[in-house]
Amino acid sequence: MNSTRLGGQAFNHGPSSNSEQEYDRLRDLARKEQGQHQHFAAEARQAYDHGDGSKAHDMSEKSKEHAAAADRYNKQASEFIFRENNAVGKVASDTIDLHGQFVEEAEEIVEQRIRYAQSTGQQHLHVIVGKGNHSPGHVQKIKPRVEQVCQELGLQYNTEHNEGRMYIDLRPGQHAPPQMPAYNYQQHHEPQHQQYGQPHYQSAYPMGNAPQYSYANAAGGGFPGGQQHQQQQQQYGGAQQQMGYQQQQMGYQEPQQQGKKPSLSNCCGICVVM
Repeated sequence: MNSTRLGGQAFNHGPSSNSEQEYDRLRDLARKEQGQHQHFAAEARQAYDHGDGSKAHDMSEKSKEHAAAADRYNKQASEFIFRENNAVGKVASDTIDLHGQFVEEAEEIVEQRIRYAQSTGQQHLHVIVGKGNHSPGHVQKIKPRVEQVCQELGLQYNTEHNEGRMYIDLRPGQHAPPQMPAYNYQQHHEPQHQQYGQPHYQSAYPMGNAPQYSYANAAGGGFPGGQQHQQQQQQYGGAQQQMGYQQQQMGYQEPQQQGKKPSLSNCCGICVVM
């Protein structure tokens, strides 16, 4: 999995070597699990093509197990990098930094942080989205998704003078967001703070929902007709049925949550990281 990171790194404030190693370890474990997911998905497809429905089902189940494991490791990496980049002395309490997040993760984090901030009476939120300098074609990946979330929630927003940072007005109704002065990262980096490094937030996902990754969605069924095969096994106590599944092309689909558009990143192949 090739990962494009903002500024060539996931950390925005000079991480310790231990922190960087832990983040890389979690992402590497996720990549390995994705590889196993793809391997067993291919095995399921091959077994199905040879008419072995039982083996296809078994391989599909293994594929889904590895996809779920990859999901867990990526979620841990997302939480870890969020706590590291959003700590006291690194960003202000009204700001979230999305460095190191996949597009799926960034979208879910922003929506949950907005809802949580609104529930606590906060009136605005600054979001560091990156300039896309290290994305393919220098195209920003995170910012369009944050804008989409704001539009879906009916919130006003604008881009600050630093193009890698956005201002979101959390108040309902039509308000003209103020034009913010250029943001100085060094000015807000306070390593002398008594609580420096302590996380502002205990979780990147305060509302509880987890991001939906493309490889996890692709695991559903694992082979053409896989869902129907599972239903038949439940209905007939696992007895093999004559395979009459409708052929369909197996592919890796973008994550699609209810009410949301498909993701712009492909975590099976190329994962876009801010």
